[in-house]
Amino acid sequence: MAGSDIARPGGRRKKAAGQENVLFDRELASLPPALRWREWMNRVEAVIFASAIPVDRATLARVVGQECNIDLIIDDIREELRGRPFDLVAVAGGWHHRTRSSYAPAIWASGTTTQPMAGFNQQEAIVLIAIGYFQPVTRGELSTMFGKEVSRDTIASLREAKLITSGPRSPTPGAPYTYVTTPAFLSTFGFDTLRDLPDIEMLEDSGLLNRRKVADDPDMNGTSPTEDDEDD
Repeated sequence: MAGSDIARPGGRRKKAAGQENVLFDRELASLPPALRWREWMNRVEAVIFASAIPVDRATLARVVGQECNIDLIIDDIREELRGRPFDLVAVAGGWHHRTRSSYAPAIWASGTTTQPMAGFNQQEAIVLIAIGYFQPVTRGELSTMFGKEVSRDTIASLREAKLITSGPRSPTPGAPYTYVTTPAFLSTFGFDTLRDLPDIEMLEDSGLLNRRKVADDPDMNGTSPTEDDEDD
């Protein structure tokens, strides 16, 4: 079904400043159905492959026809990728090419730097995950969970990487800033939404954090709430 924005064969082409302005043919009405579907698949995969961040539905809709079902297109692409070391995965409200987890040992053994998290130490990574679970959360509350102070440098490092940002002020005395994750956090860890976070008990069983300390210690283990009162 041809739309008004289709560049039909032999149609007029507008010229401006000596350049031709050819409308992008999304509908591909001149192609047989099978070839049209294949071209839509190729376009969608090309856009996702070229993007450094997950590509959302609205972006993909710009390169396919109005009657194209993007979910079915993604399903067909993923089916063709079976047996390949990478896949299209739903992350951060869009889709992205990701290496299959079974090839993680080979990638680690190669020493290749592939993820933003590769530059973080273990403390920063665990603090980031804790913010993901408990957001909005203050630095003082994080310090209580870990049983030791979470430094401003750790928070600053995660903010600089655009993995966290300031949330609403806490209603506790001093109204310290809280911290929340960003869409880049979801993309880095391969989550579509925060509901995809694994069970929190796994972190507690490992002894990495203790959420009960916050409830049991209203003074947050002696940490002053005003210590979180930082500028944006």
